[in-house]
Amino acid sequence: MKKYIAINKVLLVCISVILFSACSDFLDTKPITSEISPPQDEQVLKNAQDAENAIKACYQIFGSEYWQFDYFFLGDAGSDVAYAGGDGEDFFQIDEYRIISTDYVVARDWSHVNDFVKLCNKVINYVNTVPDLSQQRKDEMMGEASLYRALFRFQGVQTWGEFPIVTEYISSINQDNFETIYPSLYPGRKPVTEVYAAIIADCEVALAKAPAATSAPSSKYKPNKGAANALLAKVYATMPNPDWAKVIQYSNAVIAGGYSLLPTYDFLFDNKHEGNAEAIWEINGEGNGSLINGWCTNVFVGTNWKKFNTPSHTISNALAADSKRRLATIKRFPTTFADPYWTSYTQFPNPWKMRAADATQNFYIFRLADILLLKAEALANTGDLTGAMALVNQVRTRVSLTNVAPATSKDDAINKILNERFVELAFEGQRWFDLKREGKSIEVLSKQTYSKFNPVTQVFDVVLMPYANNITTNDLLWPIPQAVLDNNPNLSQNPGY
Repeated sequence: MKKYIAINKVLLVCISVILFSACSDFLDTKPITSEISPPQDEQVLKNAQDAENAIKACYQIFGSEYWQFDYFFLGDAGSDVAYAGGDGEDFFQIDEYRIISTDYVVARDWSHVNDFVKLCNKVINYVNTVPDLSQQRKDEMMGEASLYRALFRFQGVQTWGEFPIVTEYISSINQDNFETIYPSLYPGRKPVTEVYAAIIADCEVALAKAPAATSAPSSKYKPNKGAANALLAKVYATMPNPDWAKVIQYSNAVIAGGYSLLPTYDFLFDNKHEGNAEAIWEINGEGNGSLINGWCTNVFVGTNWKKFNTPSHTISNALAADSKRRLATIKRFPTTFADPYWTSYTQFPNPWKMRAADATQNFYIFRLADILLLKAEALANTGDLTGAMALVNQVRTRVSLTNVAPATSKDDAINKILNERFVELAFEGQRWFDLKREGKSIEVLSKQTYSKFNPVTQVFDVVLMPYANNITTNDLLWPIPQAVLDNNPNLSQNPGY
């Protein structure tokens, strides 16, 4: 028996030596074989068609589950606009501020956003080498891809904080290039200030080279100079130590760009006024089998089974006296399923801004009302409370509401602006980011309530949401997915996970 034990010990030692050697080789970043793939191709985009396909792949991203579903879920169910609805533990974790690092929604979104950047890098790295493409088209593609990349990195830094800055497109891996491309294969996270600097640089390329937006709807369906101005306004408002003068500058550039508020609020969402005068950057749902299949509607709206992003009591109450926005924002259908927060089967609320069931639904990245209210934030933060409230009232006039009372302080002005953004932009994926930008997340979201039926008194009591007190500063950033951490030793985890 002792003989067998001794033999087993020797085997374990040998296996440990082999495993340690293998790990050491990996950490030394030496490739296992020189036959992994051919050499890095210096002409990845060999002709104009390759280049057009590459920029089309960037656009096609907006048909992915990140932009069709997760973006709206985080922005709305992660806030006081909506309850999670639907089903799935990983979604409830996000809604209830108890995310763990193995949440699969977090993992897929990290993968999505980083993969989106790589597709942009392909165009940015190689479009200028395409032999049969005009310089004008090369510049347009460079501008478009730069704005795509800026937007995707903006999503990354807002969601995870420190974020990788990968600029190289990798077409192959071999022993000659492995050491060089290792930082792009296994990138570390960069400080938030560096990420914002990279985003701003990409936006400036877009301002110089992206096509201008015109009154033609098609010009608003892709990255354009107006969208670059809008994104720069958002970036300067969101970055550490916001530059409110820059926010005003780029908001003014948008406002001067020929856009106007639609006279009827519902025209924004009825799918009959596509590429309208208010749209700055609009994603065009083109139907089943197209590049952008607007399948998101079926995730949020319906009567046959429980859907995601159930409107909250908070948004329902806020819209009670706001009939024009209420009718465009929430639709009540009879249902056959139960819900812990809405008990009336005959009047169950659903989000209604996305409603086309034929996969043609459009949605906005930026529209004018958003930028008007963002400029109002900047004015409030620089002391012009009167100017800030004038912009709020401009948005309210469109829906026939009376003016807000004059702001009595900067904080009062910010609260009024955030409340206007709450009802104007509900179910457009904005609220989570709005509250974070103004440092109001915990103050607002820890006070979420709903109406709960009291069987003793036979009336509905207004009670605190059971998860409202879960939220802490750690919850304002998502965790780095555990599987990604396990595969990349250069990444670090966010606090609290």
